[in-house]
Amino acid sequence: MKNTGQLSRRQVLAAAGLAGLAALTGCGSGGDGGDSKDLSRKRKGAMKDYRVGRPFKAAEPLSFSLLHNDNPVYPMRKDWLFWKELTRRTGVTLEPVPVPLADYEKKRSVLIGSGDAPFLIPKTYHPSEVAFVSSGAVLPVSDYVHLMPNFRDKVRKWRMEPEIDSIRQADGRFYLLPGLHEKIRSDYSLALRTDVLDRLGLSLPATWDEVYEVFRAIRAEYPDRYPFSDRWSRNTPYPAAALFSYLGQAYGVRAGWTYDNISWDADAKEFVFTGATDAFRQMIEYVRKLVAEKLVDPESFTQSDEEAVQKLLGQKSFAISANPQELVQNYRYNLGKQVEGARIEMVPVPLGPAGPVVMGGARLENGVMISSEALKSDAFVAMMQFVDWLWYSDEGQRFAKWGVEGVTHTRSGGRYRLKDGISLMGSDPDAPEDLQKDYGFFNGVFTYGGSWELVSSSFGPDEKKFKEAMARREQLPVGPAHPLRSVEQEQASLWETPLRDHVTRNMLGFVLGKRPLSEWDAYVSELKAKNMRQFVDLHNKARERFEKENG
Repeated sequence: MKNTGQLSRRQVLAAAGLAGLAALTGCGSGGDGGDSKDLSRKRKGAMKDYRVGRPFKAAEPLSFSLLHNDNPVYPMRKDWLFWKELTRRTGVTLEPVPVPLADYEKKRSVLIGSGDAPFLIPKTYHPSEVAFVSSGAVLPVSDYVHLMPNFRDKVRKWRMEPEIDSIRQADGRFYLLPGLHEKIRSDYSLALRTDVLDRLGLSLPATWDEVYEVFRAIRAEYPDRYPFSDRWSRNTPYPAAALFSYLGQAYGVRAGWTYDNISWDADAKEFVFTGATDAFRQMIEYVRKLVAEKLVDPESFTQSDEEAVQKLLGQKSFAISANPQELVQNYRYNLGKQVEGARIEMVPVPLGPAGPVVMGGARLENGVMISSEALKSDAFVAMMQFVDWLWYSDEGQRFAKWGVEGVTHTRSGGRYRLKDGISLMGSDPDAPEDLQKDYGFFNGVFTYGGSWELVSSSFGPDEKKFKEAMARREQLPVGPAHPLRSVEQEQASLWETPLRDHVTRNMLGFVLGKRPLSEWDAYVSELKAKNMRQFVDLHNKARERFEKENG
């Protein structure tokens, strides 16, 4: 009955979202729609019959500035084939403004605030765009997606209206063009030493109750060691950020990296405070039990990644949080060199009380903001067509990810193979060239989202198995739009951080036994004293107002 209710809610949201999208963007597959009068003088270089399935080629040479998130793993080079081939195919020359990855968000804010931002501002995660809405520094891109047939086609085809609605602001518009995934994406889960499990006659756990039993059996065999010692606690505001992210999913709550003070309760049809819910408490109780029984290393919540990995490699622990890349390139590779016969495997996120679910909104990716200055350009329409082709068309996404067929890769039956001598993320350690470093493809500035066929085309066997299993799970309902007005946003910001910090600090205290769980009610009362109720009411009133004003 629970899943049936969730599906019904999603269908309702999708129907409402489709109506909202149509109302804001007009009809057609690439015409100017309702904005034709305003844009009639901004068509320099634009295609007259641009549509889904048709490559974009500017009618005359154009250039657009772009903020480039410069990743130290593959530092930007002006001689990348990506730039040259992009210009050859589209007639557009991008003028990148490189900003180091570590300074990207700060530099982006400075450039936007000063009015010097490039036209295209990618690698932006929602809700980062909200800070620039009130000043008018970035465009309400929802007003112009009628110029983007590929974007609109994927939203409709993949029924992503609820996700798009979730990023709308108080005026009913959205200011970020997000990356779109056809299927749910999941990256983190638990990895265990399968050779140890085999020796003890144990199977890979499918539920968190089974994880507990497996850990107990390992502890009984190795009483001087912790079965599980974890990482991803440093350089993050949340201890054991990966563990709580995927464990929270099993309880139907956002935690760890994905934590948000506000959660949508689909049954009550209202927003609630995440850190005060019964599900959040149950998740904490589970981890507390593991720590109390010495099944989890208490240093997991404070130690560095290097320390956690060294414990795994030194056989002081037998399980650790993982993603597919770390599993193959770090754990498995190094265990193979140091421990004879060692094997390690990553399991689909074990199931908990919420059942086979993933958190709602998992199909949206970071995306592109567009500077309001771009609207003054006489090539604005062409720019939107170009953005649509590069970031949202099947052809543009394939190009950004794999490069030039016959030069960087070959393709047959939907399968991609890098040309000899080219490596990708260590796929061929002896290769003299790298697809990212030497060619500029598979660059996170341009490569995200897409069809499952394309997204999964770079998966190794382990990653493919894991992500296919996770993609079959039910997505929890996406919370409805509840944009705050500028004055409300200022007030919410004053409450947000103290509440979040109190949750994080006490979560760790409960888990480590420094605060007994019998004091849970007192902890909730402390949250109330920090304006928890007013904070939640602010968001629910914003939701009610948005629904009333936008239908």
